[in-house]
Amino acid sequence: TGFRVSINLSTKQLQSESLYHDVSSVLRRCHVDAADIEFEITETAAMNDPDLAVQRLNDLRSLGVSLSIDDFGTGYSSLAYLKRLPIDTLKLDKSFVRDIETDQNDAEICMASITLAHNLGMNVVAEGVETEAQRNFLTRHQCDYLQGYLFSRPLPASDMSKYLEEKLLHLTTS
Repeated sequence: TGFRVSINLSTKQLQSESLYHDVSSVLRRCHVDAADIEFEITETAAMNDPDLAVQRLNDLRSLGVSLSIDDFGTGYSSLAYLKRLPIDTLKLDKSFVRDIETDQNDAEICMASITLAHNLGMNVVAEGVETEAQRNFLTRHQCDYLQGYLFSRPLPASDMSKYLEEKLLHLTTS
């Protein structure tokens, strides 16, 4: 389809023994291509029981879905486990993005996180991008994807189709 749907997994869901079976069943029943699905977990959820998280995420990965760590940098994570998790994407928390123009520490954390993720073979999504200056900074430092109010406010499902059609039309006429 060209679009990926992200689904947040709670700590409880990540710990569920039936997670693999449940996801596999839904993918089959709904005729959804696993490549169009991305599951997001927070650092906190992964670090609650790191060994179990590695197992469950490897199970999900075997289905062909993508995996990301949401709100990276806000929880307690071990780099030893971060390298073991089968993660495709780190989502850099908006609390670091918000002040990259004025706070050198936040700028350094963003740059280091982008470099770390790339060196581990991961993509980076910066959350909470609201200004052109933030976009320019993150683009200049090779952040892979940006999300935030600069691009769109949250939309009700009923408006999403129109929004996507307009964006696709703009891309094809540019």
